[in-house]
Amino acid sequence: MSDFAPCPKCHSEYTYPLDALLVCPDCAFEWNPNEWTEDEGLVVKDANGNILVDGDAVVVIKNLPVKGASQPIKAGTKIKNIRLIDGDHNIDCRIDGFGAMALKSEFVKKA
Repeated sequence: MSDFAPCPKCHSEYTYPLDALLVCPDCAFEWNPNEWTEDEGLVVKDANGNILVDGDAVVVIKNLPVKGASQPIKAGTKIKNIRLIDGDHNIDCRIDGFGAMALKSEFVKKA
């Protein structure tokens, strides 16, 4: 058992220090124990690792096929005013020509 704080994500007790951070070997989460608060909430990152927040604008980075539509969402499509949700498809938005959609954050970048 270590003398360090347990992982805030998976609650593993096997954390270890790495420079100024603590690292969890089970879920690979890294955090600064001096800056971490328990109510961090939902953290969603785009394809480049930028943190997204509600109301951001994003750009699709690859063509995304849409079930039931004759054409895909083209790469370069800008989506404004996103809403973050919990789940596999963690971006809720409205796309012109397609309507309301749920997207995965790994297929967009912050505009």
